[in-house]
Amino acid sequence: MGTYIVLIGVQGSGKGTQAAVLQEKLGLLHISTGDLFRAMKTEDTPLARKVQELMAKGELISDEITNQMVEERLSKPDAARGAILDGYPRSIGQAQFLDELLAKQGDRVVVVPVLQLDREVAIKRVEGRRYSQDKKRVYNIYFNPPKNEGVDDVDGKPLIQRDDDVREAVERRIDLYYQTTQPLIDYYQARGIVAEINADQPIDKVSVDLLAAIARALMQG
Repeated sequence: MGTYIVLIGVQGSGKGTQAAVLQEKLGLLHISTGDLFRAMKTEDTPLARKVQELMAKGELISDEITNQMVEERLSKPDAARGAILDGYPRSIGQAQFLDELLAKQGDRVVVVPVLQLDREVAIKRVEGRRYSQDKKRVYNIYFNPPKNEGVDDVDGKPLIQRDDDVREAVERRIDLYYQTTQPLIDYYQARGIVAEINADQPIDKVSVDLLAAIARALMQG
């Protein structure tokens, strides 16, 4: 039996950071759909070639192909103990596919931690990001500002903001997240496996709460 966790969180909630913590503490594979798509760019398999073709045309990757990618990744030996799924499933259809896939091997999703964050805080965490010119240092103008406004503490050069971090773009992405993710949360809530985690607290405290919620779910079987 493997331990399968679906980690859900709005942008700015620290989902990537927490997934890395869980991977280290639980010894589970972290499967991010973003990483899977990036890997597909360099692989030479029928599925990878199909994904490359769709990306080149700028077309959306269908649920069917996304499901195939996840199925292929979960079939590898390093996923035998389970996995932390990050960015998948994104729809009820994908969630049902995952349920059927895991059921074939006598497994199921054990817990779905949802990193809860107020909309405005989420926006500020993303929109407030500023990077040093070499991208090695990240600041936040609201929560972790540089010593001098607009310039890097280390080299004194102007800080930069990513184009997709401007407020309007961030608001669109975050509102889309809430619209598309709520049905998924409801789907898992109906099975009683959602664990709501307050993401508006220090990283270490979020990690402690996450691990406790997972431990409780495992004890309940």
